[in-house]
Amino acid sequence: MLVLIPTPIGNLADITRRALDTLSSCKIILCEDTRRTGNLLRSYGIGGARLVSNFEQNEKARAQEIVDWVRNGITVGLVSDAGMPGISDPGFRAVQACISARCSVVALPGPSAAITALAASGLPTDRFFFAGFLPQKKGRMSVLQKMLCREETCILYESPHRIEKLLIEIAECGSADRQIVIARELSKVHEEYIRGMVSEVLATVRSRNSLKGECVVVLQGAGTPD
Repeated sequence: MLVLIPTPIGNLADITRRALDTLSSCKIILCEDTRRTGNLLRSYGIGGARLVSNFEQNEKARAQEIVDWVRNGITVGLVSDAGMPGISDPGFRAVQACISARCSVVALPGPSAAITALAASGLPTDRFFFAGFLPQKKGRMSVLQKMLCREETCILYESPHRIEKLLIEIAECGSADRQIVIARELSKVHEEYIRGMVSEVLATVRSRNSLKGECVVVLQGAGTPD
């Protein structure tokens, strides 16, 4: 069986009992970063599993090996550095390969930065679009413009040093008056939500020397009334 195991996005206390039990029982754990996962497991007093790297550059080549392990009756855990594996993180190819091979795949419920930010954003939550990370260069504006046409609330991830650029791009596309929320350092000591119109949040970001921590951006949809 392949088990997707979500890990905390910041606060180590957010892991579930079921996740801890599953990590303890796995013979092999696929990791985005074996060192980071090793540190996480040690913090919970968990040891014994073989940690195997599974990141963007090698997960396609690793897929058949994972299928072979599962077919041989080995319980294989899959984790990313934080949050739910496969959501803007490695994991999709392993899941796809196991399903194609008719192997059992399950996902445990748990932390997700996108859903956490959406729930506290104050923007409509009944329908939403998750864009993940926008392209850094080629096709970026095209993807952004298509997203801005969507009627539902939009969620995307962005690194702190590109937040100002993103806000400028949204404003230049004619959406400076839309409501936006930047959620950063979620579940950590310095957790913060910066709320307001795009133009207002841009002014706030510019007034600071820098932002720290990965950011979740939640943007009002084109069809959402003020």
